Amino acid sequence: MTPTGPTTVVLVGPTAVGKSRLAVALAQHLAATGRPAEVVSADSMLVYRGMDIGTAKPTPAERGGVRHHLIDIMDVQQTATVAEFQRLARAAIADCRDRGVVPVVVGGSALYIRAIVDEFEFPGTDPAVRARLERDLATVGPEQLYARLTAVDPDSAAQIQPQNGRRIVRALEVNEITGRSFTATLPQHRYVLPDVVQIGLDIDRPRLNERIAARVDTMWAAGLVDEVRQLAAHGLRDGLTASRALGYRQVLTFLAGESTEEEAQVETVTATRRFARRQDSWFRRDPRVHWLDHDRPDLVTRASELVGGSPRMPD
Repeated sequence: MTPTGPTTVVLVGPTAVGKSRLAVALAQHLAATGRPAEVVSADSMLVYRGMDIGTAKPTPAERGGVRHHLIDIMDVQQTATVAEFQRLARAAIADCRDRGVVPVVVGGSALYIRAIVDEFEFPGTDPAVRARLERDLATVGPEQLYARLTAVDPDSAAQIQPQNGRRIVRALEVNEITGRSFTATLPQHRYVLPDVVQIGLDIDRPRLNERIAARVDTMWAAGLVDEVRQLAAHGLRDGLTASRALGYRQVLTFLAGESTEEEAQVETVTATRRFARRQDSWFRRDPRVHWLDHDRPDLVTRASELVGGSPRMPD
């Protein structure tokens, strides 16, 4: 433990690589060596109550007795903005550190991770511009707005899913207000939190693709369609964030009669693989990440060594 408080551990890597499992194992290992640890979820979809199967939310048993923060704290109609998530995550991390507990931050996209640990100020907004773009979104749909974004800000478009209307609107708004790419407003690699150690899980693309397909198969077998059907009855379609979650968006399309169930499942696999590629690309740009093979036999021990023995890397 440092004089200023425990190390803040950040586990990154593409979806389905095993970050949640490592987070629990690492927290248990640290606790066994006299360093209590708790998990802070950085996955913006785990905040939603009832979104369990499609988010691969760790069950109480899978949490292994380790306290988890920022899980099941919102209804699906609420919007988990990056700014709000930043506030909640930093508060949870500060709470852990104040109690002498190691926060293990895990999950989420590079944008959410960077917003939590780095100097990150959000560009301003213009209500008139935002309202106009949202009207356009409602009128022509996300695909046409995505084509517009690709023309004016291709770097941002490459990092956003074509169906993610909320983020497309935000990127277009920032571009129109500032004249700059939305990606240009992202922070430098400069921590705002003290004593951060980032650990990335490495996996080859063919193996990851197999794991993603297997995970989606498991979700379907576990009843994802029924879960989405139940959530839709409680306002899922009205949730600007929740309704766009991978798997949920595709099942909603199926339930609306706009695709077959098989097409929804195939598209979920395809979209998840695209998302994983973007995640990995973004995390690879961060020179502060210590990369470890996801299946190395001493993974927990090596990660613990990095937490206990690695000083904060220079900015």
